[in-house]
Amino acid sequence: MQVILGANGIIGEELAKELRATYTSDIKLVGRNPKKVHVDDQVFKGDLLQIDDVKQAVKNAEIAYLTVGLPYRSDVWLRDWKVIMKNVIEACKESNCKLVYFDNTYAYPQNAKIQKESTPLTSTGKKGHGKKLAAELLLSAIQKKEIVASICRAPEFYGPGKTKGITNTLIFEKIKVGKRAKVFLKDNVLRTLIYTPDASKAMALIGNTSDAYGETWHLPCDDNRLTYKEIIDLISEKLGRQIKYDILSSFVLKLVSFFNQNVKETVELLPRYAIDNIFDSSKFKKHFPDFQVTSYEEGIKNVLADYRIK
Repeated sequence: MQVILGANGIIGEELAKELRATYTSDIKLVGRNPKKVHVDDQVFKGDLLQIDDVKQAVKNAEIAYLTVGLPYRSDVWLRDWKVIMKNVIEACKESNCKLVYFDNTYAYPQNAKIQKESTPLTSTGKKGHGKKLAAELLLSAIQKKEIVASICRAPEFYGPGKTKGITNTLIFEKIKVGKRAKVFLKDNVLRTLIYTPDASKAMALIGNTSDAYGETWHLPCDDNRLTYKEIIDLISEKLGRQIKYDILSSFVLKLVSFFNQNVKETVELLPRYAIDNIFDSSKFKKHFPDFQVTSYEEGIKNVLADYRIK
């Protein structure tokens, strides 16, 4: 049996589809209010902050995937990520269950250096520190051979369905309702985005590849990175009309943050929108040369179709 811990988000949902299509029909979906992706999926209602719930969730499982998303608040990330990771490590040790952890890049430094698996976790942001604490707990358990696990790391999302992220929220969702798209700080710096179905497919592949354990993996992205101007130009080309957009300055964003909680919680990430963001996934591509990465052109076309934008 393979278990998805935190199965309600887009990564968990796409992961369940890929596991069923390629690897196993014995799937358990775990969450506070889990919903089946397939009619015969098992569901388990549990709280990952409660050790007994986690132990029951992974009992008799061969592989557990940790894909949970926490409320987008710094105090929650600092408080809860380390608790969840401790619980999951303990439960997997007790059940002799392998673990695949879906992580992001918040703990990386916010500079223009190429991000690789060896990049140090030195972010000074609160959310970044929360993610650093969780990753270091798992890395320590792997090094001490307490658990068989791997870390899958991804940059910012874009994609269809439930995909959340700045690109979906400020570009695709704005266009869908007839508003001007928004871009943080600059429209001429390179972005590395990951197409959410690719992220889940790659995670399932790593989980079901024995020699992929014990390591950190950057999940695969299109190396033909685009600026936000190029992304919006590509959208305009697909739609046959010019999409207009505004560039939000640091001053405006900080001003808005005083009365908008979501923007306030995003302020610590702003430095990465003023520089090129180069996330390197060459290690994965070398190890899994047959994996087909979705191009930005194809991914954008799919999102526009899914959002029914014309």
